Amino acid sequence: MSSLYDISCFAAGVAGNIFALALFLSPVPTFKRVVKAKSTERFDGLPYLLSLLNCCICLWYGLPWVSDGGRTLVATVNGTGALFQLAYISLFIFYADSRSTRLKITGILLLEVFVFAFVAHASIAFLDQPARQLFIGGVSMASLISMFASPLAVMGLVIRTECVEFMPFYLSLSTFLMSASFTMYGLLLRDFFIYVPNGIGVILGAMQLVLYAYYSRKWKSSEPSAPLLA
Repeated sequence: MSSLYDISCFAAGVAGNIFALALFLSPVPTFKRVVKAKSTERFDGLPYLLSLLNCCICLWYGLPWVSDGGRTLVATVNGTGALFQLAYISLFIFYADSRSTRLKITGILLLEVFVFAFVAHASIAFLDQPARQLFIGGVSMASLISMFASPLAVMGLVIRTECVEFMPFYLSLSTFLMSASFTMYGLLLRDFFIYVPNGIGVILGAMQLVLYAYYSRKWKSSEPSAPLLA
């Protein structure tokens, strides 16, 4: 029975990692365009910075000295995500259209490094393991919920314009499947800080898919736009 439980946990976590990889790769067409044009044009670098901070916090939560026993597959997916976001941010800084934009993005990146280092150090220096897991878990849960809620503005745009151009189907599907996998992973581990935010992600992902199914019949595009955020 224990073996079946371990296999189920591992399978759910690995599935979540695979679907998350699709999300991390989704900005690649955008940055191909940036590199080709040698300009960031009107693209915004802030979503990648927010994603990086989210990945770092969730990575920290997955480590064994924070979570009791560790959450290895949470750490791997967020470690991978952090590397992707760093790559995107580096390209954004390199191809930024103005010095002020370059300085702004670099400044926010350095601020994020400081904030994460402070939170990580404080959690080790001042909290014992149970309190550390509670504190970092709460921060990571709030961060994840805010990330999952970010497409709400796009969903509102879809409803107003009856156009799904800025809500790519595969991005919405990957979000739904990743959230469902990690919801199952969290439930199997009985980890509130994993299954609650990802459960919200399942609901929001399902809403995006329903909107896409309804409005895609009213809209056709010969060239879909590249997604801006993983």
